[in-house]
This record gives sequence, C-alpha cells and structure tokens, in this order.
Amino acid sequence: MTTKPAVRGTQSLVHTFGECWSRPSLLARELAWRWLFGVPALLLLFYEGAQIYTTTSSQLEAAGIEQFSLQDPMRAAVIIADAFTVLKAPVLHAVMWLLPMLAIVWAIASGIGRNLVLRRYDSALPMKPLSLIVLQLLRIAALGGSFAGWFLAIHWAAGYSLSGAEPNLVLYCALVIFLSLGIFTIWALLSWIFSAAPLLVLLEDRGVAASLYRSLRLGSLTAKLVEVNLVMGIVKLALIVLAMVFSATPLPFATVMQGSPLYIWWAVVTLLYMVASDFFQVTRLVAFIQFWRLSREPQTPSPTLATSK
Repeated sequence: MTTKPAVRGTQSLVHTFGECWSRPSLLARELAWRWLFGVPALLLLFYEGAQIYTTTSSQLEAAGIEQFSLQDPMRAAVIIADAFTVLKAPVLHAVMWLLPMLAIVWAIASGIGRNLVLRRYDSALPMKPLSLIVLQLLRIAALGGSFAGWFLAIHWAAGYSLSGAEPNLVLYCALVIFLSLGIFTIWALLSWIFSAAPLLVLLEDRGVAASLYRSLRLGSLTAKLVEVNLVMGIVKLALIVLAMVFSATPLPFATVMQGSPLYIWWAVVTLLYMVASDFFQVTRLVAFIQFWRLSREPQTPSPTLATSK
C-alpha cells in the first residue's frame, strides 16, 4: 500500500514561521513571562555588580584596569589575570547565592509562562506547570554542565597554547573558537530532549520521568526534531553574529557618535535580538507540536491507489 511521503523536519518550517507571525499573541506572552523575570534579574545583577565594584575599585585601579587595551595583547592578558584575582572572591560569594535563587525563579517563571503560551496556541492542552518547572530545573542543570565543560575546555586551551616559553596567542584564539562552536553544536543536538519532554508532558499527559524517557524513544519523529533543533541552533548563532555586526556598525563614526546615542543604539540592537530570539523559540515549540501530531495521524493510501481499487 502506498502511503503519504515522509515530510522532512525543515520542509514545513516556513509555514510554521508564517503561522507564528500571524499570531503575535504567542510572542507577546513569551516576551511577557521572560521579561517579567529578566528585568528584575538584571536590576539585581546590576546592584550586586555595583556593590562588588565599590568594594574592589581601588584594587582594580592598582591592577591597572584603566590601562587595558587590546592593542597590547600580552599586557591586556596580565591585567585580566590581576583583575580576576581581585574579583574572584567577591564574585564567587555572590554567585553562590545568586545563581541558585535565579535558577529556581527562572524555572518557576518558565514553567508557568511556557504553559500559558502553549495553551494560547492550543486551549485543549492541560495546565501542568509543576512538571514543567521540574523539567526546566533539569534543563538548567544540564546547561550548567555544558558551561562547566566549556570553561574546562578553555582552561585546557590556555594551558596548552600559552604556558610555554613562547605563548601562541593565535593558536589559543583558534582553539577557543573551535571548542566554543563544537560545544554549542553538541548542545544544540542534545538539548532537543529537554525541549521535547515538556511538550510530551502536555501532549501525552505524562509525568517528568516518563516524558524524559519518552523523548529518547520517539522513533522516526526523533530525526525531525533533531533537524529542527539544529536548524534553530544555527539561526540563533546567526542572530548572535548579526547582533555583533549591528553593534559594531557605529564604530566607523566613533568621532561623532559617542555617549548616550551609542548606548541607545546598543540597547535597541539588544532588544531586537531578544525579540527575534524569542520568536524563533516559539516557532520551535509550535513545530515540535505539529510534527508530533503529524506522526500520530494514520497514513492514508495515495489517490492513485484508491482510484485503481
């Protein structure tokens, strides 16, 4: 019996983009819960950063932080090392209580907010914020592990390329770029597990452990989800590059564009990046739901076969 041809994961993305674009309420809810968490979190981080700077400013001046310049890379490396020594203790003290608190608050905001976004897309989906909160905490732990792995990899790259009698700065930069892109790609390939599990909680009415197990055993749907997640990871990387390009656009006009206009430009570029990033995040969620439902539909014979019968 002839069945419907398989649909690749990226073939319907353009249609999904259009559908999400035509429903701005999805992006509005996504932005609302993210910024309701993000704005107070940034203000708290700014306050803690100001407190740390106040207590260490004299030591940073003694370390020569005001003479920092990339025109002298070796001198800049020494200044960074001295500044790190000064800031290590107070920053670690703040991180020890800030990160756990922000992770828990983020998980709560994400569990409730994401559930509301998905219910806006389909009101038939249930409200199960507690399960989504637990899964978000697990995702944060996995993401923290990837950052720890990245830090260890960069530390190894520094020891390998800069510890000799003749430090090789070019090799160090090349290793940093290669390792960063490699770890980013691995995370993009594997993070779909933590993206699919919350959806399975709602779509299949499963618990936390069952949804994680089910996300590893999706059969033919796995390839489509991995493909979409990898494409979205590339899109996120492209957005970062575009944001860096637009942030650097005023540099040729540095003599006439300084102070507040430059800061306003950077703030606008940052806000546009956040909005675009959140839009593609919503698109990825909708694409996952659509492919899951498509995989559940029974395959029908082709029209030609039906006519011949």
